[in-house]
Amino acid sequence: MKMVSMSVGMPSISKCFLFNTGLRTPTTRYSVNCTLKLSLSASVTNMALPNTTNRKLPILLFDIMDTLVRDPFYEDVPAFFGMSFKELIDCKHPTAWLEFEKGSIDEMELARIFFKDGRDFDLEGLKTCMRNGYSYIDGIEQLLFTLKQNNFEMHAFTNYPTWYQLIEDKLKLSTYLSWTFCSCTHGKRKPDTEFYMEALRHLKVDPASCIFVDDRKRNVEAATEVGIRGVQFKNVNLLREELSLMGVDISIGQDR
Repeated sequence: MKMVSMSVGMPSISKCFLFNTGLRTPTTRYSVNCTLKLSLSASVTNMALPNTTNRKLPILLFDIMDTLVRDPFYEDVPAFFGMSFKELIDCKHPTAWLEFEKGSIDEMELARIFFKDGRDFDLEGLKTCMRNGYSYIDGIEQLLFTLKQNNFEMHAFTNYPTWYQLIEDKLKLSTYLSWTFCSCTHGKRKPDTEFYMEALRHLKVDPASCIFVDDRKRNVEAATEVGIRGVQFKNVNLLREELSLMGVDISIGQDR
């Protein structure tokens, strides 16, 4: 595989603290940047792509927190520590969570260095707090169900640590998508350009054959810079409209 060198984006500040295919009946933003860097275009052009005649396209890549799943960091976690959100930000270690997301440290090391003053806290209690706070964003599970019914290939593309398993245990996201691209298993975080390129190499498709959805504008911009079509998530209705305009079948008749 011939590759062209490319610049790597700097990670953004984390917004959060932190496969099976069976279907089940569900219980109940849009700024697209089309900039394509020349060097990245050349890199993708030189990728060896397989015959995708029988593969349904586009492939959908989803951010998880505050795109598919409510993030408990902003309300639940400060309450757990008996702090305001600002107080929590002021006293936590500035990079511990980022290192945890990239898999550079485990949860025991996270607990040891999480607070700048080294104070102890109930790690298992925090994990329970997080688990209790996870829920689908309104309307998202119905959309995922429809996309799955219509045979679209879907993958998580997320900055999250090994605690993504807490989300899976509660919400069973693998009913709809695969936890393929997690920062903790790849050692990279969005908007690092190489993380996006690694996903393309893994999927073996042209970048234009992928659509990436994320609530963070910078992450969407990073995707469009390598040729992936991007959608900034704002709410499920706008997401439905944007996906439909991009040729994704979200026929209401398939909803159940």
